[in-house]
Amino acid sequence: MRLVKLAGFYLDYLRLKRQAGASGLSFPFGRFYPCLDDRDTDSGAASGHYFHQDLLVAGRIFENKPERHVDIGSRIDGFVAHVAVFREIEVFDIRPLNISIPNIVFKQADIMATDFDIQDYCDSISSLHAIEHFGLGRYGDKLDYHGHLKGLNNIYNMLKEGGKFYFSVPIGPQRIEFNAHRVFSVHYLIELIQDKYRIDSFSYIDDKGDLFKDVPLSPHDIENDYACNYGCGIFEMTKASTV
Repeated sequence: MRLVKLAGFYLDYLRLKRQAGASGLSFPFGRFYPCLDDRDTDSGAASGHYFHQDLLVAGRIFENKPERHVDIGSRIDGFVAHVAVFREIEVFDIRPLNISIPNIVFKQADIMATDFDIQDYCDSISSLHAIEHFGLGRYGDKLDYHGHLKGLNNIYNMLKEGGKFYFSVPIGPQRIEFNAHRVFSVHYLIELIQDKYRIDSFSYIDDKGDLFKDVPLSPHDIENDYACNYGCGIFEMTKASTV
């Protein structure tokens, strides 16, 4: 199959060269840059964890219109960029950002730090595909087996009562794949958050990269991790009253 594609590439090249010679236009040929597989693919990739979570959560923030939205560690060139199109977003990340981007207010900070003392700071927070890395050292952070717990605790303190928390992590049989990420069981996540937040909606992306939006949190599916080995769970939550 590869040889067939190479032959087709060369024949196309000869045809275009002949057209160029007859056109009188000055557009010289440079080096070969074969792209042999693109004609057999779809027009673009519209699946996977980042594609679906970024669009879903950016849309929810647009609908909910918080006064102050803060992001913790999500991708600048994905979700953060989506949100920055229509509003200001503050970004906290342990890594530096050495460029100024309109509508993005960047603050370098370690959200795991025990002296991270920011209370009741905002009414909306997102952290998409980030918490699973906390404490594994992948991004220059300090090794800390409990890093995800410390990060989530600081996020809880940052958020005002009644504020929204948009949160996603890999889901499946619980494990650490060092030093890339943790994978969380859905049962563990619910046990972790149920006393601090009201879960407004749960969506997930399965192992094939397909989105299942606003699904019920049924006991069977929770225990089965929605049949995911490495999926992505997306929670929209409201911080519960502390009274």
